[in-house]
Amino acid sequence: MITRLTLVELTTARQEIKKSRFLALAGPVADEAAAKDFIAAQADPAANHNCWAWRLGQRYRFNDDGEPGGTAGKPILAAIDGQALDGVAVVVTRWFGGVLLGGGGLIRAYGGTAALCLREAKKTMLVQSISGTIACGFGDLALVQARLAVIPGVQLCDQAFTDTGAVLTISVPKAEADTVTGLVTDITSARAVIRWQR
Repeated sequence: MITRLTLVELTTARQEIKKSRFLALAGPVADEAAAKDFIAAQADPAANHNCWAWRLGQRYRFNDDGEPGGTAGKPILAAIDGQALDGVAVVVTRWFGGVLLGGGGLIRAYGGTAALCLREAKKTMLVQSISGTIACGFGDLALVQARLAVIPGVQLCDQAFTDTGAVLTISVPKAEADTVTGLVTDITSARAVIRWQR
């Protein structure tokens, strides 16, 4: 399995190619709405072109913003994929310098500026999470919460109380799901019921 990475923060890179100026801005995005907001915030309305691409798991989009088809958005997406990045949006803005670059030149300029930006960016591993619920009685609740709190990456998303106890909604790194199941089963003597959303 390929390790997927995402960006830690907004990163920029600049290049001048045959008198055209290119500015790439890349940043982490959590969902499609965040990607659209990122693109809207980073695009410069005064520039000739604001070309972009984003990837979120299997979903992706790209746009050439008036450049010839396939010469801007696709190379930007290729730069994202070439570095095994996920949850990332990139905008490459061009201010035209008066010299035509041709199809191949545009592909190299947009893809190259995006790749330069992404190479310089601080990255972090993207951890796959799984959600689940734990139904437990009041007698086990405090111990379950305390033990879950010390496992790295475990997040308590919600808790709903019932007549006999509580239902905890949790998110854990996928690699820790079996550990959490074993721990909850052991400390509650199998009284708690844990269900994972696969």
